[in-house]
Amino acid sequence: MTTTMAPPPGTPAARLAGGLVPPGTGTLFYKEVLRFWKVAFQTVAAPVLTAVLYLLIFGHVLEDRVQVFQGVGYTSFLIPGLVMMSVLQNSFANSSSSLIQSKITGNVVFLLVTPLNHWAWYLAYVGASVVRGLTVGLGVFLVTVWFAPLQLAQPWWIVIFAALGAAMLGSLGLIAGLWADKFDQLAAFQNFIIMPLTFLSGVFYSVHSLPAVWQAVSHLNPFFYMIDGFRRGFFGASDVSPWLSLAVVGTSFALVAAVTLRLLATGYKLRP
Repeated sequence: MTTTMAPPPGTPAARLAGGLVPPGTGTLFYKEVLRFWKVAFQTVAAPVLTAVLYLLIFGHVLEDRVQVFQGVGYTSFLIPGLVMMSVLQNSFANSSSSLIQSKITGNVVFLLVTPLNHWAWYLAYVGASVVRGLTVGLGVFLVTVWFAPLQLAQPWWIVIFAALGAAMLGSLGLIAGLWADKFDQLAAFQNFIIMPLTFLSGVFYSVHSLPAVWQAVSHLNPFFYMIDGFRRGFFGASDVSPWLSLAVVGTSFALVAAVTLRLLATGYKLRP
């Protein structure tokens, strides 16, 4: 994974290789994007439909019963949470499912014999995960925005937290894909770690509505800061400072990325 083969001079790959991105990254990235895009009805449309169903059910039941921020209806409050939840879940699903499928079918060997280093693997897999997560998130936003008024009070927070959250979950997906030897183990990782952290992060409620002890527990969940910071971009209001959220999410991403790169560099569960 450390040997480098020079691409033909004058090609886009050659120009890419001369920059900061490792050679071969663009090809692997394209392959990963194409993998989910060829089944977009399942990987993009289905998650959008799921988010719309959440909105219809929770919005209908709680619209007149819950108000979180002053002047913000519950359905409006819910939409950014559903968008970010979709971004996170689909970013994780993309990298984890791709890697576990390659390991189980045995075609990961075709990547191992290439001159791709661990940085190329990481950038390609996580980059494709970010693309899928943001694509699904944009789809959820475009469909659900018709159900309630939204504003873009501080749009830079939307971009920052969406990108950081997608990259972090793409990295976690790689860790899960490397660790798991079969689909059951990957499902356990998603059902017992990713899903609880996502659903208990304030997607459907404000943590200020919780008892004090559960507020403290929520503040230990990095997913809470992703959701809260993302929602800040729409309403200009949040449960905690967006700068605190940025510090927590940025630090969490750096730690997860470092672990992922280390596992890739050592070939953890990739080589016999």
